[in-house]
Amino acid sequence: MSERLRLMAVHAHPDDESSKGAATMARYAREGADVLVVTMTGGERGDILNPAMERPEVRENIAEVRREEMNRAREILGVEQEFAGFVDSGLPEGDPLPPLPEGCFATLPVEEAAEPLVAAIRRFRPHVILTYDENGGYPHPDHIMTHQVSMHAFDAAAEPDAYPGSGDPWQPLKLYYFVSFPPERFEALARILADRGLDNPFAEWMERLKDRERPRWDITTRVPCSEYFDTAHEALKAHATQIDPDGFWFAVPNEVVAEAWPTEDYHLVRSLVDTEVPEKDLFAGVRESMRV
Repeated sequence: MSERLRLMAVHAHPDDESSKGAATMARYAREGADVLVVTMTGGERGDILNPAMERPEVRENIAEVRREEMNRAREILGVEQEFAGFVDSGLPEGDPLPPLPEGCFATLPVEEAAEPLVAAIRRFRPHVILTYDENGGYPHPDHIMTHQVSMHAFDAAAEPDAYPGSGDPWQPLKLYYFVSFPPERFEALARILADRGLDNPFAEWMERLKDRERPRWDITTRVPCSEYFDTAHEALKAHATQIDPDGFWFAVPNEVVAEAWPTEDYHLVRSLVDTEVPEKDLFAGVRESMRV
């Protein structure tokens, strides 16, 4: 093919790209595809989840710190990354929930919030876009808004009369939802750990996942990428404010995880090229169309 394949992943905050689809991106980047992460917010209102990073100088400069973390993760994954420029909405807590901060990402009209993403699509010209389902993967307001703007931008980027001044129209060919934590994956891992007489550090987390109401999307596309699981973990650890390197997430060696479930998984939502599910390649159908 004379044209390089191009993959865009749309995420809500810095660190999301390293916990959802990171090994997939690292694989395609190493294989020669152009990969761009668009991060809709700066993560300014995110909590510090690693006790070692709970320091005044970090707390006072959290926006800058998270940008630096994002840049380190980007380098590890071997991808490009840009911020859309919106302000983190935070995760409201309480009953009733308090209102979201004025002017934050999740309070904006979808058409307005989608404009930077439309411009990024027209500039980068992705063949494939990855994003969240309507529940956001989990119901954080920024994740839900990321879903909404991604769906809007997928079509609007191709409309000549939409968003004048944001670049020449471009139509992406496929759109996927992340299926990041399918219960089947953790059940398979639990069986292997039990067979080896090892404790399952995910057991409590799996129980909490069962109680979470969310849509269940069929896995249409399983991308083999286990050789990049270590890369994905290193990228996630680069987000030091968000992840404890000694936490349960890294307790099981990646070779055991790969034995249980060697893929990252997706649900095909839109395709403008011919493809058949199940797939093993996000560019299935795209490669063929580019050879015509």
